[in-house]
Amino acid sequence: MDPYRLGLVATRIHYFQLVARLGSIRQAALALNVAPSSVSRILRQLEDELGTPLFERVRQRLKLTSAGELLLYHARISLSELNRACNEINDLHGLHRGTVSVAIVESVARGLMPAALEAFWNRHPAITVDIKVMGSQQAANAVSDGECDLAVVFDIRVPRTVRRIATALLPLGVLALPGGAMAKRNELKLFDLANERVILSDSSLTLGSSVEEAFNRSLVDLSRRSRTNSIGLMVDLAKRNLGTVLQTRVGVEQELGEGTLKFVPLVDSRLPPRKLMLLSRSEKEMSDAASALGKLLEQAIDRMTHSPAPAPAP
Repeated sequence: MDPYRLGLVATRIHYFQLVARLGSIRQAALALNVAPSSVSRILRQLEDELGTPLFERVRQRLKLTSAGELLLYHARISLSELNRACNEINDLHGLHRGTVSVAIVESVARGLMPAALEAFWNRHPAITVDIKVMGSQQAANAVSDGECDLAVVFDIRVPRTVRRIATALLPLGVLALPGGAMAKRNELKLFDLANERVILSDSSLTLGSSVEEAFNRSLVDLSRRSRTNSIGLMVDLAKRNLGTVLQTRVGVEQELGEGTLKFVPLVDSRLPPRKLMLLSRSEKEMSDAASALGKLLEQAIDRMTHSPAPAPAP
């Protein structure tokens, strides 16, 4: 059960929490699929009735006032208690009903998550799983704020209120076409990519900045062909041989299994492995359904650490 879906969270508090997290009325309105004027009106009514401003504008963003911080603190406590009540009610029915909410990055949505859902629904077909694809920090914040039960993210500082229950260190590599020069190598160095036309992740993905910093430290002449925030697009461009794409194995499981792409790891001290993490709410706030899905995701992430890349299909 979701307190928001059940109408247990007042609209004013919901809008207030979202603006507090995003720092923008416009962004909150986009997330809610309502007009910005509606969000502004509701916040203004709340401030009028409380008799104090809840936000102040700082450098184009809305920042909480002392009164706003106090309201947000107690709103989160209230939401946590409502979630606990919903989870305990779910547990009365065992794993025959209920809802689990998961926030994931795009690459996880392309392989790891569908496999985990298949295993989960084979065991618990009546459980609803709501999935939100977003950036790593947003996903972690969604768990911290009580909006999601679980999150799978890359390379972030985990909020103090969130549990990290699984971690896999994954090397970065090149997605190469079979038969190409790079596909014949067992590993690559950064200097092997000199003057290659590289397709990079943009700053909205945690991978983007770390790759460009590594190239800058190595003094390798990087020829950037494109920058994008779409993992799916990067994989498709690699399959068409339209540029050199740097990724982990996450999100290309199908292509590696089919043999349409080969993963060649980059081995360089200036390019540390990426950290894939499974996050969850506190144990006492987790329903049986959320814990069951979390266990399957934990096992899948643990296998990534100890298993090689999948062999191509014959």
